[in-house]
Amino acid sequence: MAFHTHVLLPVLWVLVIMISSGAKVSESARIFTIINNCKETIWPGVTPGASFNGGGFELKQGQSVVFKAPVGWVGRIWGRTGCNFDKNGKGSCQTGACGSSLKCTASGKPPASLAEFTLAALDYYDVSLVDGFNLPVVITPLHGSGNCSIAGCDGDLRTECPSELAVKANGKVVSCRSACDVFNTDEYCCRGVFGNPVTCQPTYYSKKFKAVCPTAYSYAYDDPTSIFTCSGTDYVVAFCSSRNQPVCTYHNNRLVCNESKGSKSSDERWWSLILASMLAVNYL
Repeated sequence: MAFHTHVLLPVLWVLVIMISSGAKVSESARIFTIINNCKETIWPGVTPGASFNGGGFELKQGQSVVFKAPVGWVGRIWGRTGCNFDKNGKGSCQTGACGSSLKCTASGKPPASLAEFTLAALDYYDVSLVDGFNLPVVITPLHGSGNCSIAGCDGDLRTECPSELAVKANGKVVSCRSACDVFNTDEYCCRGVFGNPVTCQPTYYSKKFKAVCPTAYSYAYDDPTSIFTCSGTDYVVAFCSSRNQPVCTYHNNRLVCNESKGSKSSDERWWSLILASMLAVNYL
């Protein structure tokens, strides 16, 4: 699936104008903290992945990694599951595979939950289930300005997936396909006479997705409640995490969290110290 070009193309055009006129796009790169809160090891994929350890890596339960992405980066992050790679980084995955390599140079094979970003003077970001669902994923912007809402899906569609969309392995639902992928009709794929926001409307299946994931794209033109903007922000991309769960990252060698104002309890302070040390160890 391509990025939501009806949203991203105007943004890229503004960038071209700003760069050609000599205007500053932004002051600094964005810091991405990627966290695995799942009860299993996952293998995040990133494309383009030059700033993200080549586009793929292993992340065990409870681990996190930190990267810097330059302004102008337009990319996506997703989780792969059930992978088995050899010492040369060759192998396979049950879901989200980007071929047979640990390092991704192409997008993950549907169905896969996608965290999408366009980094500019005003960043655009979203979580898309247009290509289906394989893992809950939440995007939390930190210390930015503007709307800066939390995006994504913290519900697990694998437990709610209609049987005709379900992908199973060893008798267990491991992902949920999109209706477009299964039925390949213009109505479900928002193409042909349905290729615009007026005629492409929510369907039975996209409504199922939206009920579980109200701040994620459930179909191609699900813009109003699914795409968000923020300026000068860093991002936490957390798999299998609640949208209300406190998250932290490092910015200018300082721990920055999204916890509510006021004094922290001893438990909260202890959690912050643990997370700080964890991020420091995994900083790339």
